[in-house]
Amino acid sequence: MPSALPLADPAPLNGLLPSSVADDAATRNFGVYVHVPFCRVRCGYCDFNTYTSEELRGSKRSDYAGQAMEEIALAATVLSAAGLPQRAASTIFFGGGTPTLLPSGDLAAMLAAIIDTFGLQPGAEITTEANPDSVDLEYLSTLKDAGFTRVSFGMQSAVPEVLATLERTHDPARIPLVVQWARQVGLDVSLDLIYGTPGETLEDWRRSLEHAIAQQPDHLSAYALIVEDGTKLARQIRRGEVAQPDDDLQADMYELADQLLAQAGFEWYEVSNWAHRGGHGVPALAHTLDRRSRHNLAYWQGHDWWGIGPGAHSHIGGVRWWNVKHPAAYADRIRAGHSPAAGRETLNGETRRVERVLLLTRIRDGLTIAELAPSGRTAVAGLIADELVDARAALRGSIELTLRGRLLADAVVRRLLE
Repeated sequence: MPSALPLADPAPLNGLLPSSVADDAATRNFGVYVHVPFCRVRCGYCDFNTYTSEELRGSKRSDYAGQAMEEIALAATVLSAAGLPQRAASTIFFGGGTPTLLPSGDLAAMLAAIIDTFGLQPGAEITTEANPDSVDLEYLSTLKDAGFTRVSFGMQSAVPEVLATLERTHDPARIPLVVQWARQVGLDVSLDLIYGTPGETLEDWRRSLEHAIAQQPDHLSAYALIVEDGTKLARQIRRGEVAQPDDDLQADMYELADQLLAQAGFEWYEVSNWAHRGGHGVPALAHTLDRRSRHNLAYWQGHDWWGIGPGAHSHIGGVRWWNVKHPAAYADRIRAGHSPAAGRETLNGETRRVERVLLLTRIRDGLTIAELAPSGRTAVAGLIADELVDARAALRGSIELTLRGRLLADAVVRRLLE
């Protein structure tokens, strides 16, 4: 089952926030995340808050859209009561789980409720995640008509044996088809990949990368497989049924990804994310910026977002909270007219500083040297000497990780915070 919620202070039943969240709110963007906690099957490596039909214990997928819209209305009330200015959503992201297990009309209805409640900034990015075997042309066309601008397909691998180890259900041959459909209706496309699966070779990974690149996506994410406690994969490794992922091989896989993606016209903008540059007459830099996941950037940059749904996390003005995990518990809270928040914490100045360094270091040109503590600024010279930080970027006043620095990003952060 999914991992436990963090330990923190209890959240009030009415969900009200302290007035401090309104401080400097006009300088922060506002986004909305909708967590759709349903999956057809549970993948052995997955630790996300997701549930198959057998795990729902009386809650129903068909009720979910209405419950989410109740929380959207609650969000508007809570934000207004805290004195926050009216801010239109700059990004909206439907994740999971598998959002596209719901009827397209449910996603459209939830999106319409968000837009009606908060408004939408011009050019807002509106994304849904999707499994390749959960959509067809008609489904994607409905999403585009509803206002979605982007779809992120969980490709993970192009090698059937690797997908089988991950317990992914789609056929790799379907990837070109769903990408074609998305392009046909006018949606931007992102592909998500996982590397370092037990038994996966470097040549397997090359095959997956080349297959993904051949689809000419706008954006690509590549994440190293992490074995989470409590998952089926962790139990298989503990019993010796499959091998533990090899750190050195994962490093080789990352270097190969960066090499092949750069050759194909992609630029890294976050340690695990690349956006395609150039094309269609748009200047290269502007085009790359446009193709980044602006919703995920908002997380890394410390902006505000409200998370809708079971287990969803939110952050508004230095207050962070998370909802009850199970869909049945979430439904009970919503039916009672209560906030679904299970716990929350108010971040102090030091916590916010540490998190800012931790997150912005991962972004290309994300962290300025001036905002480091004196000890962190002193550490920069050594990081340049160790070829972990780019010297030219440092002269411009920014921390930009080298390829080696990206592989050792956690170590870089520790030295910047010493």
